[in-house]
Amino acid sequence: MSGKLIFERSSPGRRGFTLPPLGVTRKKLPDLIPGSFLRKHEPELPEVAENEVIRHFVALSRLNYHVDKGFYPLGSCTMKYNPKVNEMVARLDGFAGIHPFQDEEDVQGALELMYYLSEYLCKISGMKAVSLQPAAGAQGELAGLMLIRAYHEEQGNPRKKVLLPDSAHGTNPASVAISGYKVVPVRSNDKGLIDLADLKNLLDDDVAALMVTNPNTLGIFESEIKQVKKMLDDVGALLYMDGANLNALLGIVRPGDIGFDVLHINLHKTFSTPHGGGGPGGGPIAVSDRLEDYLPVPRIDKTDSGFYFDYNRPKSIGKVTTFFGNFAVLVRAFTYIRMHGDEGLRKISRNAVLNANYLLKKLEPYYELAYPSTPMHEIVLSADKQKKQGVKAIDIAKRLLDLGFHAPTIYFPLIVHEAIMIEPTDTESKETLDEFVQAMIQIAQEAEKDPEGVKQAPVSTPVGRLDEAGAARNLKVRWSHSNE
Repeated sequence: MSGKLIFERSSPGRRGFTLPPLGVTRKKLPDLIPGSFLRKHEPELPEVAENEVIRHFVALSRLNYHVDKGFYPLGSCTMKYNPKVNEMVARLDGFAGIHPFQDEEDVQGALELMYYLSEYLCKISGMKAVSLQPAAGAQGELAGLMLIRAYHEEQGNPRKKVLLPDSAHGTNPASVAISGYKVVPVRSNDKGLIDLADLKNLLDDDVAALMVTNPNTLGIFESEIKQVKKMLDDVGALLYMDGANLNALLGIVRPGDIGFDVLHINLHKTFSTPHGGGGPGGGPIAVSDRLEDYLPVPRIDKTDSGFYFDYNRPKSIGKVTTFFGNFAVLVRAFTYIRMHGDEGLRKISRNAVLNANYLLKKLEPYYELAYPSTPMHEIVLSADKQKKQGVKAIDIAKRLLDLGFHAPTIYFPLIVHEAIMIEPTDTESKETLDEFVQAMIQIAQEAEKDPEGVKQAPVSTPVGRLDEAGAARNLKVRWSHSNE
């Protein structure tokens, strides 16, 4: 099939459908609909037959890269395969057909599912209570910081600052700023961990919390986190965990046991609900006992007569999401947890850690490792060695597209020069990892022998190397005749 746009396949008068007569002439429309809402011109829609429409979109789907098509090694994003049984359960009539405004007695099954999903997340995380409301990880971050503010306000001092490691996720400083706190960075030491000396210098009575990812964005477990917790306790500050990397800890480490006060959980990263495309997502927040009273309303509770929405929470920060979050996402996460059970969840993390370390040992001879350490579920390499030949991390990422792989995360975390951040997840086989390793080795060898060739990549994709800066400044997101 040629690469023509569907507009270029259009032929006047061609149709793929037949509609019954409208029964209203265009002249009479202003009598029924205000003229300001009527089109002045016919919409620029392609005129094509049904089979041409189907072939067009099937062809586009073949060009798109997705997790059902191949390995998606985005570091820090946990792009794991989504089991199709999750989708089947979410589409059951009893779940797909309900409405958020139905009476509680009519949706007891849905309330029961959400109640026990909260219980499971409490058990997995070691936290006291969970709210399923936040519709994404970033919203969970903001809600968690709102809880922290509410707690300190009740103590008589809302405080002014939140500390963030210099390797923090990009959404962390944004969430801190939106919640009204000042962002204060904390340095990492030569091991890639929080620098305790720098942390000590920054701690005072104005610090509301430290917001840390664990394992951190280098894939390294913060082994001194209990000492960090004690330092925060000494000044009355709270400890927040960004749960983006929870996929490394299931059944192995419970954040609540360490002493975290807040944890947001990315259902799309750890519990295999759909990820990407802007949502819908799920970002439940789990809290310690001292923050439970501030969780969003409504909470789901139960009595002998059934489950109900509990709005009687006077200290709550209020609602953070319309209705009760993205229910279909919660169904998928519930299904995933129930199908795996305790030992299955533990195996997920063990496999994720094993896969990451396997990649590290295979690629370490060819790429630099900025922080030599045994990581957990993801690794961060550096292309500094290749840069000496003129090949940058972005060139390596583009070349991977030619070799059939989605590019990993590059240039993050910011503390690693020419960073290449790779997370294989638990769902990829050894054979897939070996194919990826061979591709990465091939690119490293090409960087030595033919750096200019690597810098031209991609050459086999539908669209070649773009002027990315120009594209960002001159967006064209829809077709029109003026684009011809």
